[in-house]
Amino acid sequence: MAEIVRMPKLSDTMTDGTVSKWLKKVGDKVKSGDILAEIDSDKATMEFESFYDGILLYIGTPDKKSAPVDSVLAIIGKQGEDISKILEEEKKKVSSTQPAVGKKEEVKKSEPKKEVPVERKVETVVSSPSAISHQSSGFIKASPLAKKLAKDRNLKISLIGGSGEGGRIVKKDIENYLHFSTGNSSSLMKESFTDEPVSQMRKTLAKRLSESKSASPHFYLTMEINVEELVKMRTIINEVSSTKLSYNDFIIKATGAALREHPQVNSSWMGDVIRHNNHIHIGVAVAVEEGLLVPVIKFADAKTLSQIAGEVKEFSKKAKEKKLQPKDWEGNTFTISNLGMYGIEEFTAIINPPDACILAVGGIKETPVVKDGQIVPGVVMKITLSCDHRVVDGATGADFLQTLKTLLENPVLFLGANSI
Repeated sequence: MAEIVRMPKLSDTMTDGTVSKWLKKVGDKVKSGDILAEIDSDKATMEFESFYDGILLYIGTPDKKSAPVDSVLAIIGKQGEDISKILEEEKKKVSSTQPAVGKKEEVKKSEPKKEVPVERKVETVVSSPSAISHQSSGFIKASPLAKKLAKDRNLKISLIGGSGEGGRIVKKDIENYLHFSTGNSSSLMKESFTDEPVSQMRKTLAKRLSESKSASPHFYLTMEINVEELVKMRTIINEVSSTKLSYNDFIIKATGAALREHPQVNSSWMGDVIRHNNHIHIGVAVAVEEGLLVPVIKFADAKTLSQIAGEVKEFSKKAKEKKLQPKDWEGNTFTISNLGMYGIEEFTAIINPPDACILAVGGIKETPVVKDGQIVPGVVMKITLSCDHRVVDGATGADFLQTLKTLLENPVLFLGANSI
């Protein structure tokens, strides 16, 4: 008997899946354990294997198309087996779940990416009241030279603003127009746009962040840190260590130590209870082409800098290749988002549920600072803690930042003999 293969639920937040590529085609022989297709979930591209033996009789979701979880992905059965009744039954199920005709709800399908040019030309580069008066009165005030230049270059002079007396168009106006329109009428701007279907990852990211921002009462605490000693420490370690450490590795390690001192910040709002996590799992935001992934460094406070650096590098590689697995992004109790490498000095981040806080890290820069009453060169970094006010109060968040500041300004405090 033919077996229905359904679109799998590859993560707890997945509602739709996209077939990235079919590795089998209709008519192919399939064995249990064979890879049928590569499927894009909201967080990664994963190989999907068959649980049945037989012939691939039907493909319900073609390459690059999306379908809801539990919809018919494929049908596997015996050679020549009639599957029309199965398809008819599935069609009836789908019809029964769709909105009735006449209601406002509409089921929209993603359209392929396409560019839709709009032929309307924008010919007005210089806009002024005098240009409007030219169009309304039909009379054009322009110098003979301006008229000749416009005619030679096939310009519509009535749409060019005049800067001369009484709105008169002069040579300078024509030259300005030519300069801003890149020199000829064929290069006048055209309006156009591109529609790109929203990926499953981007849909889930948008949904989760919108829910977080609307449900969690955010407040923000910013602190400037003198990282001169941290810079020196990193330079010394990287000169002798086989594992090259980033500033983010030090920040993760120091944050783990600070969270151990302030468990209230390492908590989650669960509705009826506040969950105080005894373990410290730090999510590290990684930017990818389609959005943002947050793999988790588990037991971050107990790991060495080299272990943290190795995991971050591996997670970053897997994220960009869309090979992260559910175990890689689950279980975070706190999150760090670092945009310092992009030259961002300071920003605020949206809390990553179920965490109560997220730390936004800006770039390190040299700047004058006051030390012992004197202005001297300094190296500073700004960090901003976004807090869920249902769990963390202002004083609690401030105490945490004070501890983190002390650790980062004095890295020897969290770097013991076995910490590297």
